Amino acid sequence: MHTEPVLPDFTDAPYPQPLWVFGYGSLIWQPDFPVAEMRLARAAGWSRSFCMWSIHHRGTVEHPGLVLAMDRAEGRFCDGVALRAAPGSEAETLAMLRERELVSSAYLETWLDLELRDAPGTRITALAYVMDRSHVQYTGELSFDEQAAIIARAVGGRGPNRDYLYATSTKLAELGIEDADLTRLAGQVRNLDN
Repeated sequence: MHTEPVLPDFTDAPYPQPLWVFGYGSLIWQPDFPVAEMRLARAAGWSRSFCMWSIHHRGTVEHPGLVLAMDRAEGRFCDGVALRAAPGSEAETLAMLRERELVSSAYLETWLDLELRDAPGTRITALAYVMDRSHVQYTGELSFDEQAAIIARAVGGRGPNRDYLYATSTKLAELGIEDADLTRLAGQVRNLDN
């Protein structure tokens, strides 16, 4: 059984301290905010997938790319990193994240309960950006071949879509986080590049 994401409300309350942010895609290798601490973490009931059309950062409206999003998935989990914003940087971090992640409102900003992977049973609450399935940029399910073909050719404001895939796959491997789907997809895109 799952609950709907709980949307943060920072209007009348101080920024949470510490402010933890869950990274599962590009935030792992390019957080763009001052990070005081990084811990391996797991979000239960979610999966990491290329289920969002990218029309800004890794594609265009005319030629969309694909970016990772966390999609609701009962019985599954998404491993990533919990990033603790440096003390005093909470307002700046939140502003940067909203500018970067909410550029087209396809993500929902929410609080997630995470388990720290290096301290089983230890839980923290972190800010996360999850897929809004009702948004026009939600792809639904695409085959690996479809994903690979799109990622191999798309380019957006932050560069080629394939670079995003390769950087994420490489960083996950460096951190010891297994993601067989991403590894397989990176291999398929490399084959298309050759």
